[in-house]
Amino acid sequence: MATPSPGAAPRSPVLRLARQDDGSAEVFASLQGEGPFTGRPSTFVRLSGCNLWCRWCDTPYTWNWEGTPHPHDEDRKYVEAEESVHHELSEVAARVAALGQRALVLTGGEPLLQQRALVGLRATVEAHLGPVTVDIETNGTVPPLPGFDATVTHYVVSPKLANSGVPEGQRLRERALRWFAGCDRASFKVVVGSEGDLAEVLALQQSYGIQPERVWLMPEGRSAAALDRSAPMVARACLEHGFRFTDRLHLRLYGSGRGV
Repeated sequence: MATPSPGAAPRSPVLRLARQDDGSAEVFASLQGEGPFTGRPSTFVRLSGCNLWCRWCDTPYTWNWEGTPHPHDEDRKYVEAEESVHHELSEVAARVAALGQRALVLTGGEPLLQQRALVGLRATVEAHLGPVTVDIETNGTVPPLPGFDATVTHYVVSPKLANSGVPEGQRLRERALRWFAGCDRASFKVVVGSEGDLAEVLALQQSYGIQPERVWLMPEGRSAAALDRSAPMVARACLEHGFRFTDRLHLRLYGSGRGV
């Protein structure tokens, strides 16, 4: 490896991002479609790579690579090199700033797998744009490191249930869930498609002492018709247990494509 010349500027950390249909990195402005900030104009940075493999995941191109054994409802494998793009953090920050939104959402995949490289993103964006908020959409299996946590405004944590098809020991990590349950900047968003799913949510909520008003239930579905099938059951559960209801606004507005 070449040694940088004296006085050379240090290289910016490199991030692995999902690739859009046009080949560019999936960095885009849209309305937040789910959870506690639904409807808020935001810039999204979709990172590539995940440590889980949910069968109904709507971004399987971020992890469901050829050669892996994980099943998915879509029944398709992706070529990792064709679905990922690498950019220095400084370049990503410039693209975020150019979109002009004051809310930044880091999503995936699982963004906390790259948290060491992400530490400087907020400060770099703010140098261009001024103050922003930073939200992390996470599956709740990886606890944040202190240096990264200091840059985060809010965590939207999505623990995975048995309906994901992932074994319990891999999708529910007690140390990480205890950390998020104890963080007053964390909300919980859970995909629910059946009464059995609801029983799992209640068990998690009680086991980790999560207040009901911090829990958002979201109907399972990758189309408006699928959402509509389970929405009434999810709405009843929210009324009965004091949870919040979240739809998938972006899916209804724009469909299931990338960069929306």
